[in-house]
Amino acid sequence: MSRIAEPNPSRLGVDLGGTKIEIVALDAAGTSIVRRRVASPAYDYGAIVETIGALVESVESELGERCTVGVGTPGAVSRTTGLMKNANSTVLIGRPLAHDLRVRLGREVRIANDADCFALSEASDGAGAGYGCVLGVILGTGVGSGIVVSGRLLTGPNAIAGEWGHNPLPWQLPSEQPGPRCYCGKDACIETFLSGPSFVRDYVAAGGHAGSVPEILAAARAGDVAAVGAVERYLDRLARALAAAINVLDPDAIVLGGGVSNVDSLYEELPRRLPAYVFSDSVRTRVLAPAHGDSSGVRGAAWLWP
Repeated sequence: MSRIAEPNPSRLGVDLGGTKIEIVALDAAGTSIVRRRVASPAYDYGAIVETIGALVESVESELGERCTVGVGTPGAVSRTTGLMKNANSTVLIGRPLAHDLRVRLGREVRIANDADCFALSEASDGAGAGYGCVLGVILGTGVGSGIVVSGRLLTGPNAIAGEWGHNPLPWQLPSEQPGPRCYCGKDACIETFLSGPSFVRDYVAAGGHAGSVPEILAAARAGDVAAVGAVERYLDRLARALAAAINVLDPDAIVLGGGVSNVDSLYEELPRRLPAYVFSDSVRTRVLAPAHGDSSGVRGAAWLWP
């Protein structure tokens, strides 16, 4: 029997990533009832729109109801043009994604940056639940953050609230200058130092063998000198970058997400390193692992609807 007429329809969240597109259905209590993941046609914009449309229709068919739809993207919708901007998946830049999804699905679709979705998820019913101000930080292929205050996601008049990754790395050492060129056109963005690929490049530049972040961490534990140095530089740079955010926002909690957030030592090392850079006699901001892991982004997209 169809549930289309029910007063509290399920929420659908879609996470549009560079390599995969994931969808989740949450019931009124926030419980995940359907979850699917498919490969993303990353370089074909039309195929991306069609894949999202087909996923939504497939899940709605299974549920027997028409749902609200929220989408997390690696970018933001310009308040001026309505087109996508600031996306490290550059195929999206300049595209009318919100309009095209609305036409494809025949309803309003809410879109937010993937870091905003992550922050909203963790602040709603994750590690940041109960805190007044939560900064959700993504450390993955890209670097960004979202800000939730008293349960409300901040976006700002320019739709860039939390674009922490595209500020310069604070307190740069001479060896870090002028810094790598970022896809945004600037040099020395935080993202160019703290993303997963940047961590790997730093290790290789120090004489290490190319590998993944987990492989570099394993090499560091085994005493590899290049890996130990890369980890030390990463921790110090992350402490500097987070301290700058704390000095501006002074959040109650910082929740880390993305592939690099799986490094257990972050949650021990960062509280020890932050006081050297934060403009305070003590640092009471909590640094927390995500409660929902790599599901937070897609859950937060669903939470874009009340």
